[in-house]
Amino acid sequence: MAQDFSSLFNHHEREVFATVMAMAPQYEGNIALDADTLCDVACVALNRLPPRYIRHEVDFSFYLTERERQEISAAVHEAVTYAFNFVEARTALRSRNS
Repeated sequence: MAQDFSSLFNHHEREVFATVMAMAPQYEGNIALDADTLCDVACVALNRLPPRYIRHEVDFSFYLTERERQEISAAVHEAVTYAFNFVEARTALRSRNS
């Protein structure tokens, strides 16, 4: 029996991607903001957050309180900030060692 799991996704992905794009201009000039770097930032941020796999956004959001929404938003912002700083530091370290 074959099953299509393509409808499953991590709830944090969309918010992390949006936050990465919103925060990217703050890091312009510090690191190259190409597609590879932004993907690296998103990966680091997502790895700092607990996975929340869902099929439909409404399935997850419907049951959240306003406080939980705010906590998730703050956690995403903190994870993305950490990720930009991490990638920035690694980029600087690589350039010094080259």
